[in-house]
Amino acid sequence: TKRIEDKGAYETAHRVLGVCSQVLKYAVKTGRAKYDVSYALKGSLTPTKPKHLPSITDPAEIGALLRAIDEYQGTFIVKSALKLAPLVFVRPKELRMAEWSEFNMATREWRIPAEKMKARREHIVPLSRQAIEVIEELRPLTGEGAAAKYLFPNPSNRTRCMSDNAVLCALRRMGYEKEEMTGHGFRSMASTRLHEMGYVSDHIELQLAHTIANSTKAAYNYALHLEARAKMMQEWADYLDELKTGGEVIIASFGG
Repeated sequence: TKRIEDKGAYETAHRVLGVCSQVLKYAVKTGRAKYDVSYALKGSLTPTKPKHLPSITDPAEIGALLRAIDEYQGTFIVKSALKLAPLVFVRPKELRMAEWSEFNMATREWRIPAEKMKARREHIVPLSRQAIEVIEELRPLTGEGAAAKYLFPNPSNRTRCMSDNAVLCALRRMGYEKEEMTGHGFRSMASTRLHEMGYVSDHIELQLAHTIANSTKAAYNYALHLEARAKMMQEWADYLDELKTGGEVIIASFGG
């Protein structure tokens, strides 16, 4: 790892050390080694700089993006994914792998199973009125029949979900370069604006499915503050509607 680090490939050095650690942990578990000698090296490598994924956070630019999505000329399935992304701000993989069985319109919730989540905990997404409208418009196309499984199926094989490049390609077709916006950018958009609008940080972080620092209960209770989060999600969707119509939205403290 030192030779790799000397070449300036800091991220690669960290990945290689991680692989070495996995091998050594297995060796310890199977009696082939006494301990993981790579552990002592973790603090010696040059820290990597966090990557900030491109995102649109300016209100006027958000409004322009939402209008561009409404005018998108691609397939209805991809357009629906684009419309739902800012309303739920889940990770791109969680969005494209969404299954009809995970949605409960009676409780207005999308419950993502633990095995699909990065933190391996079930995640609840309260559904705004606008999100439900997008989902119900999509139902006749992908949610009916024996083969219905994914909200956003692959056009060539309905038993598989949409490609991870579908939303990215759509954004490029709409004129947004990779330095401007990505599928993951909808999360940064929501996080930035909601914090600036005064919502409770814990509510935002829980809705982003982030582990909250210094809060063991928050980290393990996926339903924590669900009522407040549902209120926040509806107000966020209403805010996006205002931006889309070009209305002047005044930042105020909505949290509490």
